[in-house]
Amino acid sequence: MKKKWLLVLMTGIMLTAAACGNNGGGGNTGGNSGGDNGASGGNAGSGSGTPQVGVAIYKFDDTFMTGVRNAMSASAEGKAKLDIVDSQNAQPTQNEKIDLFISKKYDSMIINPVDRTAAGVIIDKAKGADIPVVFLNREPIAEDMNKWDKVFYVGAKAEESGTISGQLIVDYWKANPAADKNGDGKLQYVMLTGEPGHQDAELRTKFSVQAIQDAGIEVEALAEDTAMWDRVKGQEKMQTFLASHGDKIEAVLANNDDMALGAIEALKAAGYFAGDKHMPVVGVDATAPAIQALQDGTLLGTVLNDAKNQGAASVAIAAALSKGETPTKENTGFDITDGKYVWIAYKKITKDNVADAQ
Repeated sequence: MKKKWLLVLMTGIMLTAAACGNNGGGGNTGGNSGGDNGASGGNAGSGSGTPQVGVAIYKFDDTFMTGVRNAMSASAEGKAKLDIVDSQNAQPTQNEKIDLFISKKYDSMIINPVDRTAAGVIIDKAKGADIPVVFLNREPIAEDMNKWDKVFYVGAKAEESGTISGQLIVDYWKANPAADKNGDGKLQYVMLTGEPGHQDAELRTKFSVQAIQDAGIEVEALAEDTAMWDRVKGQEKMQTFLASHGDKIEAVLANNDDMALGAIEALKAAGYFAGDKHMPVVGVDATAPAIQALQDGTLLGTVLNDAKNQGAASVAIAAALSKGETPTKENTGFDITDGKYVWIAYKKITKDNVADAQ
């Protein structure tokens, strides 16, 4: 009987020792599940073989950024494991997400900043942890970009999208003499802008109007207000514009498609797009709902903001940095300007070439 108990005791000791041995060298493998895409937590770094990349989007319910997220997920297959999180349009929330990425020792980060002026602090944190960072779609100021050689930016030049928006209106104005409702030779327009202080909003606003003026057309701004990139707010602001200016409005320029689509809803309620009552409305992004509006004849034109290539370029740059490589055209597939910038070109989209955006 004693021998039997001794055998049981020795077996238990051996099993306990084996279990301790298995736990000893495993680090934090499988620790906390990460974010919305379930990337592995703990020490995610280079030991896993597949680079671990933390991705913070300014907010998930932005139509364009949804396209970018989908493109990133698709292009990451076989290259990197992404932990994509929603910053909920709050910089403090995004800062917490970034702190979490750093604590998990991810190999690199892709940040679509809520506030581009916060980039300096983000870079300081990333540099301190030696985690390369790729900024996406909202460009930090040059001074911040130059803080570290492991900081990159992927996006498009906002002034280019503004110029194309203005050209869409110019083309319509010249092809349709009746667009000058009051016959004064001057274009009376309203403008829906993105959030105040946002570089894209400021440049799209400025360069769209400048393109119209450069074409020799006099302009008069009847109203300009921010709708914060939002479709519902765009509809509300357009209702206000119509209440104040009614049929005096000859064109609507919006800094993005969501606001343009909101304006179209307000115009429909006011009797536009029925019979011969029309209004030229332009946006930016070439989102799927905007393409549908183009085909329906309610949206005059938009500007392809290439979500697919912005997403793909961000992942390619982050993957190269995660491996300790210097990003180049050869290892990313994208041209890099000034050693830090990947510029994705815009394209004019109308009903005639809608297939290019699809």
